[in-house]
Amino acid sequence: METRQAEPSRNTILQAAYCEIHRKGFQAASIADILKDTGLTKGALYHHFPTKQALGLAVIEEVIGENLARLLFAPIRQSEKPFEALLYLIAHIDELAPPDFATLGCPLNNLMQEMSPLDPEFKSRLNGILRNWRDTVEWALLQGKGQGEVRPEVDCASAALFIVSAWEGCIGIAKNMQSVDSFRSCMMQLHDYVASLRISK
Repeated sequence: METRQAEPSRNTILQAAYCEIHRKGFQAASIADILKDTGLTKGALYHHFPTKQALGLAVIEEVIGENLARLLFAPIRQSEKPFEALLYLIAHIDELAPPDFATLGCPLNNLMQEMSPLDPEFKSRLNGILRNWRDTVEWALLQGKGQGEVRPEVDCASAALFIVSAWEGCIGIAKNMQSVDSFRSCMMQLHDYVASLRISK
């Protein structure tokens, strides 16, 4: 069986496809431009991804999903203080995120807006990542309760849904305004909300 490590061309295609989709959206993404960026042949691409849809789904799971897991989910899940890790990420995400996030937007949200109404398979994969994000935030809040940091009356599931929704909204506003400053201002308000869930000491 072929391994991903033994198939560098596959990863090259995935990264080029991710960049193309992030810039243009899935429907406008050009296979010809992806091949131009990689220097590979159409046969090499279709060897790994028989359809454009298959390529898009792989980008969702293997690039977007893994990037978010590395950037957001793992730091929270691996922390001894998950609630504090969540607050830290909200406060510093503009320093940790790729430099084009404010101009191109969140790749997850971009595809949810574009493809979820059109393709059930896209919707399912995108929802899986969104659910993982929401579950991670909810887990951080529940851990915060258990560690005596988060107020006992907080509805962690509802708060997590709001936090993720507001986070994505902040990126969407930044994309529309082409403004990192707008993103920072919005995220500061989100940080204040999450900090307000703390037990007063």
